[in-house]
Amino acid sequence: MSVSPPSDGHQSGEPAAEARDPWSPPPPGPAPDPASAPWAPYLTDPLLAARPPRNGMGITALVLGIVSLVLGVFVFLFWMTWLPGLLAVIFGIIGMRRDRKGLATNGSVAMVGTSLGALGLVVSIACGVFIAMAAKKAVDETRAHVKKVEASVEAEREKFRQEEEKAAREEKARHLSFGKTYVFPDGLKVTVAEPERFVPESLTTGNLKGRKAIQVTVTIANTGSRDVELHPGLPDVKDAKGTSAELVIDGSGRQKIINDKLQAGKTIVGRYMFSLPPGAADKAEVGFCPDFSRSGFSYWSGPLHLGS
Repeated sequence: MSVSPPSDGHQSGEPAAEARDPWSPPPPGPAPDPASAPWAPYLTDPLLAARPPRNGMGITALVLGIVSLVLGVFVFLFWMTWLPGLLAVIFGIIGMRRDRKGLATNGSVAMVGTSLGALGLVVSIACGVFIAMAAKKAVDETRAHVKKVEASVEAEREKFRQEEEKAAREEKARHLSFGKTYVFPDGLKVTVAEPERFVPESLTTGNLKGRKAIQVTVTIANTGSRDVELHPGLPDVKDAKGTSAELVIDGSGRQKIINDKLQAGKTIVGRYMFSLPPGAADKAEVGFCPDFSRSGFSYWSGPLHLGS
């Protein structure tokens, strides 16, 4: 029985493979098959060979597009809508380009984000135009209101000025010279004659020795169509210095105080006696009103010619 030589894993007749250092340079000759290389399993592993898709731009575009539309719902936030909308369009375009190059897998998401961003931009522009038009309308209405108020104020000023001028004319018309006639609103024509010298009787009240005695004559004519009650009271007599005269009552019967009804078309004459201080100016003023309840005083003035 013969003894067989030990087997080394090769069939008989084939040369034994020489041991080889894997880190030594390859031997000369044709290149080995990559599939037979020791690292071949790592190249065919899909978890290690595949690169992750770059989908960030598409997702960002979608989020910004949604934000743009949400902000666009609030018209007064239009100024915040355009920026995320513009960024959504830019990022969406980049995302779609990456999808076409095979670097991303969410091209539809990027397209939706681009569309939403564009819609947000349109909404922002529309809201901006709307608010600009509303602001212009508000400004125009405010200016029109201001002009209206200014016109109203100017009209009131003009009315006030006219009333002042009218009051000044009426006040000036109320100051007449002795002998002139003033027509009151109720149709009464009043004339105050220049005061005359008056010599009181021996029995008098209110005339002290050395004072200047004067007689004031008032004539009232009723030119209206109705009878008028007269309650004028006494005339207000002063000299040019503002010194008031004192009423004089004597027993001559010359004094006539008006306090009666004056029929339409009739005339009544009143006579009043006064005395001025010895040093009174040679000019006097007489204020008279037929009835205080219907009108105010009118005034007659002028120099006094009392003689000796």
